Amino acid sequence: MKLEGRVALVTGASQGIGHACALALAREGASVAVAARNRQKLEELVSQITAAGAKAAAFVMDVAEEEQVKSGIKSALGQFGKIDILVNNAGITRDQLVMRMKRSDWDAVLNTNLTSAYLCIQQVIGSMLKQRWGRIINITSVFGQTGQAGQANYSASKAGLIGLTMAMAREVASRNITCNAVAPGFIETGMTAVLSEEFKQSAVKQIPLGRVGTPEDIASAVCFLASEEASYITGHVLNVNGGMLMG
Repeated sequence: MKLEGRVALVTGASQGIGHACALALAREGASVAVAARNRQKLEELVSQITAAGAKAAAFVMDVAEEEQVKSGIKSALGQFGKIDILVNNAGITRDQLVMRMKRSDWDAVLNTNLTSAYLCIQQVIGSMLKQRWGRIINITSVFGQTGQAGQANYSASKAGLIGLTMAMAREVASRNITCNAVAPGFIETGMTAVLSEEFKQSAVKQIPLGRVGTPEDIASAVCFLASEEASYITGHVLNVNGGMLMG
């Protein structure tokens, strides 16, 4: 139970990687505040966590809406008293070639994937500074490192998260707060389930380990970065991509 006594907040926790992260952090002993837009899925997740003997609570929020972020995190702080670990996982896609991409689709992806991380950090950082301990973990993407045709908005948002990670790492390191990123490769989630079988087979050929990843692969990396074992790691991007990108 590496994280016993800690409180974690996970955004985008209703499904996929966020869901797996919440379960994994709870298994390691953390109390977990789970945030997303879908109340029913959040409540099901809370029931799953509490049934296993851990503490959890649901906070319905759209991370693209500043007032919802402020009120949701204020409620989480009120209920748990602190937030030690922040996992900025919420993300969406609105894929299209740049020449056809609507401004609204650009804005939606940047607001949800990048601006929300800034908003969440801003709301929890006071709690971390006060206790001189914290872990900020941003979920970026291999496509924030390599780019991807048809995903200029998504790639830009995920690359922005890497820059945010390094800037925050420098800002708060003196207070014993680390800020790192996890960069998933091709992970089997609802977001990738809609892709064609042809695309998936093509993607697997680019992965040296010869398989797509699971949400649990990412959750394991998040738990490590949240732990004391990772106390001397900050400003780092941990690639969890099966060898899809090296170096």
